[in-house]
Amino acid sequence: MTTSSPGPDAASAPPTSLSPSRASDFMQCPLLYRFRVIDRLPEKPSAAATRGTLVHAVLERLFDHPADERTAPRAKELLPGQWGRLLEARPELGELFPSDDGGAELARWMSEAEALVERWFTLEDPTRLEPVEREFFVEAELESGLRLRGIIDRVDVAPTGEVRIVDYKTGKAPRPEYAEGALFQMKFYALVVWRLKQVVPRRLQLVYLGSGDVLTYDPVLADLERVERKLLALWEAIKEATETGDWRPRPTKLCGWCDHQAVCPEFGGTPPPYPLMIRPRAELALPEGRIEPGP
Repeated sequence: MTTSSPGPDAASAPPTSLSPSRASDFMQCPLLYRFRVIDRLPEKPSAAATRGTLVHAVLERLFDHPADERTAPRAKELLPGQWGRLLEARPELGELFPSDDGGAELARWMSEAEALVERWFTLEDPTRLEPVEREFFVEAELESGLRLRGIIDRVDVAPTGEVRIVDYKTGKAPRPEYAEGALFQMKFYALVVWRLKQVVPRRLQLVYLGSGDVLTYDPVLADLERVERKLLALWEAIKEATETGDWRPRPTKLCGWCDHQAVCPEFGGTPPPYPLMIRPRAELALPEGRIEPGP
């Protein structure tokens, strides 16, 4: 899901919660996390991310219809209306498509969105599904005080009470060696559900519309406990960086996709002045033996 970023003049404040996307940002590159959460630098919308938002909206709204009307043609009929709603909320998205090509680029983009929606019907049968929640905002506070929050695409509950968490991805499924990274977000959600409902979800399901794959994982309590420990260690690292202002870039191949190269030291740039008060490292009471978060 995509959201617009506030401009650099927006008031800055220390982070108070953690979501799957922001946790992934910090693990990918602490400086990227700072730019997005502390500095709140604006980012250009992308056609791919916007298409993902559109497809998510259509799949959510399709369940407003009776089961026998949840067909591929009906889903495709929803696309123009949902695109109109996106444009109304974020007029800047219209700039993604040139106005001097007779709408050819927009038509091609919309055709790609239609193909993703159609593929979903080969992976799941919405006439047999009655989600308990869609675009479900969840938030839980751990005993440490850390608040975890996120939005789950879909929650299904079987008659026996077993819970399935489903997330739609409009890209392609990762190779097996990268599957664990892909499941991090889902285990994060499962942890929040467990903390809220004292129920371990029976299944985590990633539906990759770009490649037509479905990745599933059946978690156990030990999985969620490991994720919680990892997030607590990650949060300690974030708090330290927030207090010291020491946000170091972590160069990877993903740097080529970053919107903030102009202010990144790895590309010869200078970050904006740090907007939060910095405490000298000697004043920090850091826990001994702090675990560094994994890559």
